[in-house]
Amino acid sequence: MRGRFWLAGGLAAVVVVAVAGLWWLLADMPSPDELRVRAGPDTTKLYDRQGQLLYEVLDPRTGHRTIVPLADIPPALQQATIATEDAAFYAHAGVDALGIVRAAWINLQGDESVVVGGSTITQQVVRTCLLSESERGERTFRRKIREAVLALRLTSQYTKDEILALYLNQVYYGHLAYGVEAAAQVYFGKPVRDLDIAECALLAGLPQAPALYDPLTDLPRVQERQRVVLDLMHKQGYITAKQADLAAAEPLRLAPEPTRATIQAPHFCTFVVSQLEAQYGTEAVLQGGLQVHTTLDLDAQHRVEDIVQRRLARLAEPVQGLPAGHHVTDAAVVALDPNTGEVLMMVGSPDYFDESIAGAVNVALSPRQPGSAIKPFTYAAALAQGLTPATVFYDVRSSFTTREGEPYVPENYDRQFHGPVSLRTALGSSLNVVAVQVLDRVGLPALIDTAQAMGIHTFTDADRYGLALTLGGGEVRLLELTSAYGVFATGGVRHEPTCITRVEDAAGRVLYQREPGEGSRVLPETIAYLITDILADDDARLVGFGEGSVLDWRSPGGTPAAVKTGTTTDWRDNWTVGYIPGLVVGVWTGNADGSPMIQVSGITGAAPIWRDVMTALVPSHPQGAVPGDGGYGWIESPGLTRIEVCPASGLHPGPHCPHRRTELFIAGTEPAATCDVHQAIRVCTASGQLATDRCPANLVETRVFQVFPSVAQDWALAQGIPQPPVEPCPVHGGGTVGPPPGTTGLVITSPDEGSMFRVSPALPRSDQRIALAARVEGTAAIAWVEFRVDGVAVGRATAAPWQVFWTLSPGTHTVQAVTEDRQGQTVSSAPVHFVVE
Repeated sequence: MRGRFWLAGGLAAVVVVAVAGLWWLLADMPSPDELRVRAGPDTTKLYDRQGQLLYEVLDPRTGHRTIVPLADIPPALQQATIATEDAAFYAHAGVDALGIVRAAWINLQGDESVVVGGSTITQQVVRTCLLSESERGERTFRRKIREAVLALRLTSQYTKDEILALYLNQVYYGHLAYGVEAAAQVYFGKPVRDLDIAECALLAGLPQAPALYDPLTDLPRVQERQRVVLDLMHKQGYITAKQADLAAAEPLRLAPEPTRATIQAPHFCTFVVSQLEAQYGTEAVLQGGLQVHTTLDLDAQHRVEDIVQRRLARLAEPVQGLPAGHHVTDAAVVALDPNTGEVLMMVGSPDYFDESIAGAVNVALSPRQPGSAIKPFTYAAALAQGLTPATVFYDVRSSFTTREGEPYVPENYDRQFHGPVSLRTALGSSLNVVAVQVLDRVGLPALIDTAQAMGIHTFTDADRYGLALTLGGGEVRLLELTSAYGVFATGGVRHEPTCITRVEDAAGRVLYQREPGEGSRVLPETIAYLITDILADDDARLVGFGEGSVLDWRSPGGTPAAVKTGTTTDWRDNWTVGYIPGLVVGVWTGNADGSPMIQVSGITGAAPIWRDVMTALVPSHPQGAVPGDGGYGWIESPGLTRIEVCPASGLHPGPHCPHRRTELFIAGTEPAATCDVHQAIRVCTASGQLATDRCPANLVETRVFQVFPSVAQDWALAQGIPQPPVEPCPVHGGGTVGPPPGTTGLVITSPDEGSMFRVSPALPRSDQRIALAARVEGTAAIAWVEFRVDGVAVGRATAAPWQVFWTLSPGTHTVQAVTEDRQGQTVSSAPVHFVVE
């Protein structure tokens, strides 16, 4: 009897627990009959730093969304969505257990380009349209069970096509576009029914992470995602491999949402909205009624927008030889306060709404090659390794070997060589050859580490780069580059770029309040000041830009701007970034589609915009809105010393140095030696050779020569710079002149090791020749240099420059230079190998 009592009691307890569990799981569960789109309580508003309204973020589910029937949605978009989101959509009953396991496994692999969700399309419809806002954001077992039960009920009451139509009409695609019709209009400016396979695949890849996959700010990332979708479509049998390849190669023409009248500073606003979505989620932005206070100065923004449009219009005007202008349709500008990191204005293109120039693409956030604008970071790394602004490099033809073993011979922008130049002049005048020499000396990791520490995050794979990185061989974003220049302006302190100062919810509660920060020191103050001093030195720019260039700009208080330009070799990008203590402005000009400009450099394209922007943003009185510019100029960093040097050597001037100048040094890096370039040498006027102790005193005079190392001797001869004699006077015979004549060496300077040439069948063979050239090292005189290809003499030069020409012949070849010194000793160069195809 007692056993039955306990058995009955146990069963009752189980029933009670089961009922309680079911009530806990299923209480207040909405009915699929209530399927609808809920409206948000309020709109999110963005304000500038003075409180002016920039943008009111409308929830498209209650405003700008258009419902379209499934018949109007291209089959390719339906297939792309199913292949990406729920491959077994038509096979399961609303919940796909195998799909959940598969998604978990793929996501654990960590490949960011393949983000796979575990929920079916039906579950996503349930979550978005039936669950409450609070429950929607929960990541609990209860919510998952309720979602699965509702998905099963939804499948029993609606057809698969009806569920797919519900999903495609409510899913979020980014940029406030809910549903496929809104997305098609936002990104392509046309109805969804007109989309092709490539466009459908792009849209289908967005819902997994719309803030990450943003076609208007990072199209290359979105195209990688598009390729994933196309491959999934091919895997599911919807398209062929050829169709997938053709769609992936199709150029995409993006068009912005037509909201010109309802948004100010659209590129800035869309950037801020993407940050809000990443921080608070899309639902909070669309339905949370957030009040967002930003760093933007709207009045300054309007002035800069006018400047950009005016300058681009001038570049589009016909000029002699260019009836259609310079083919420059796009520009971007960023201005920020380097002392806080606050973005004061951002122009991503001259017209956000101009589809013909892909105006919705925010080039301020797009990776582009910076040209020479990256050089200051190379020189900052060099100063950290003990080089000084006075360190002399030889701007002469220089060959470097790449990681692949191929020769790399950089050229200056003006196609000339400038001989001995100081580091100051090399940076100020943007000499490419010296910049590569400096990077070769300090090492590629030093440049990458310096740039990353200062805020450039695009140099991620060091194996991709070579010495050309210092000439702009990598890609940067204008916002990051401008912020990194701000580190120089602050004396080495970095402040992360920021666009938001305060965020409040609909009830006025503060969700975020930016507090003033001290920033983080990433560069010694002395190095930051030296870079600034060079970039603000108009004399250092003389070789490259001449006197009084557009870069020579001063604030009303008299502070000279530190500024640098950059132009890519193919004319696709040019830049100007410059700053004073309280303002840094970066400008890019080019074309959003990557097409090259015509005869436009940083000095003619971006620099005039930069100068106009600086003038427009800096107040007309010394102590105004720009912090730090009180008319007192740059404050020299402690730890620096000034000493006099000879410009030709960077060392202490000797008694024969004709020119001297004062240079800045970090304490402890001052030169210890005296100039050895200017040397006084006794010459016999009768012979012009070295005077001996037998030459009559009245025929001996002391002359000062510039004695360069062997690497610069050919340059000196080409410039007509007198070189010292190397032989003793033969007229008066015998005698001594001090040290005996030096030895002789030969070095092949052309072709470079590993060079490849190609014989063209369209040209006469006799016209297809290359120069064989050598450099003579040492001080002993020689009379000739013979060149031998594969051991056979092909020509002899009897004077400098030591060079002959050789007709190309297919094959793998070896060239050597041979001579004899005055003692009859044979001297040979090291062999150089090259290929003629």
